[in-house]
Amino acid sequence: MAGVIALGECMVELSLAGEGTALVGYAGDTFNTAVYLQRLGAPTAYATALGGGDPFTRGILAKMAEEGMAADLVVEAKGRVPGLYAIQRDAAGERSFYYWRGEAPARDYLGLVDVTKLAAALMAADLVYLSAISLAVLGDQGRAVLIPLLREAARGGVAVAFDTNYRPRLWPEPELAAAAIGAVIETSRYLSVSSADVAAWGDPAALARGWAARGVEVVLRYDDRRIEVMSGDRVEAFPAEPPIPVLDTTGAGDAFNAGYLARRLKGRAPGEAVSAGRRLASAVVQHPGAIIPRTAMPDLA
Repeated sequence: MAGVIALGECMVELSLAGEGTALVGYAGDTFNTAVYLQRLGAPTAYATALGGGDPFTRGILAKMAEEGMAADLVVEAKGRVPGLYAIQRDAAGERSFYYWRGEAPARDYLGLVDVTKLAAALMAADLVYLSAISLAVLGDQGRAVLIPLLREAARGGVAVAFDTNYRPRLWPEPELAAAAIGAVIETSRYLSVSSADVAAWGDPAALARGWAARGVEVVLRYDDRRIEVMSGDRVEAFPAEPPIPVLDTTGAGDAFNAGYLARRLKGRAPGEAVSAGRRLASAVVQHPGAIIPRTAMPDLA
């Protein structure tokens, strides 16, 4: 099994390119990070449920094969199709999203997968990566299965990396989201936090310091593009970099997470990891869609 297991939902991505035209791709927050981790030399498997027999599922599986990602933990649900989303960009590269995902098979992943096989794979991994979107998509029943598996893996020495990627429209109520997110943070070694994601629950810096005091390595990303890395009582601050031309901000945070984790998995210092994450994110925002061509990948050496 791969060194990294990323868990979540891969969807069909329509990037609106003009009147009546769109570019078709395949993406999703944890899927984007998984692709970039694989490209950066961290063997990665993706855990999700797709459709069965449809061209979109075949496209996603072909994309995984092309990237060299393991599909051992992918489950196919016959007669169903993956979710779909469309991106519309404004002149500054900021996005509006439109989703069709209510019946997506990824919502039922923990009911479709062989849980014993998944548990064994998680215990054998070096890193398990997921996000609050993963938690929201899985629903109450899926979370009831997954969170104990994460606790067991963490107790066994597996690093859990979590992105707080909070999207209110995916949750029936904020309190439910806060409880689920808090439960996964308790299992995490690495935590990626956008200040906007957690502002509803308190001061982001204070929350991050509290998580760091409990032994989590917290990467706090501010709206003004400053970054702080907190661990224990130590805080490393990284000022915002100069602005660059932006075409499409889709997937920038996912790419940052991949660059950061790829370096930390190799034992590199947080400062080098932040630099790698920023360089990859800077390349991603200069291309349409969440996943850039491999020929556009920056040299992070």
